[in-house]
Amino acid sequence: MTTDLAHNLDATHRRIAEAARAAGRDPRSIALLAVSKTFLAEDVRAAHAAGQRAFGENYVQEAIAKIEALADLRAGLEWHFIGPLQSNKTRPVAEHFDWVHSVDRLKIAQRLAEQRPAGLPPLNVCLQVNVSGEASKSGVEPAEAAHVAHEIAALPQLRLRGLMSIPEPAAGLDAQRAPHRRLRELFDALRADGLALDTLSMGMSADLEAAVLEGATVVRIGTAIFGARDYGHASR
Repeated sequence: MTTDLAHNLDATHRRIAEAARAAGRDPRSIALLAVSKTFLAEDVRAAHAAGQRAFGENYVQEAIAKIEALADLRAGLEWHFIGPLQSNKTRPVAEHFDWVHSVDRLKIAQRLAEQRPAGLPPLNVCLQVNVSGEASKSGVEPAEAAHVAHEIAALPQLRLRGLMSIPEPAAGLDAQRAPHRRLRELFDALRADGLALDTLSMGMSADLEAAVLEGATVVRIGTAIFGARDYGHASR
């Protein structure tokens, strides 16, 4: 597994670098977030041994167990929560994670701010935006994003870093680029409005290239690194 992970990580970095060159960007400006949801702590340990440092998790109970199992590596790991977050599960996320990408309403941000331990650095957060307008997707509507973003930016113990989206799947590069472009344009507008944002969390295994071409600074890659998932292992 370690050999496969190292190969997959190298291949993913090559994809990022090629897309960055096509966009006229420095590949170093794009961070790789390895999405380890449903995979074992041992898989994260193997990816860490292959040089990966940032890991994304979707399910609170599973993630906390994994973080505790890898406590010996904590100083060298960066944990990102990227899944839907219910109000009754914000405390363990506030206490254990470095980033939350999936803040989809002000109430969640307020709870994270209240529950972030005073001894820890501010929690890095991204506002999730529903750029495709799907009823099944979380995220604020683009028209509401500016108001919510300014409210979050004023909260203590949080640092609003940027925006995140999970667009509707699309076939073809142009179709994939369109929703990422909408998020980037919103990001640019919020920066012009005075918010000190630096993070565009967008792009997954199937649309990495489209996301990088449109300005992604973090790509969330799971399948291309760890392989197909067995959701029977997942625990919320």
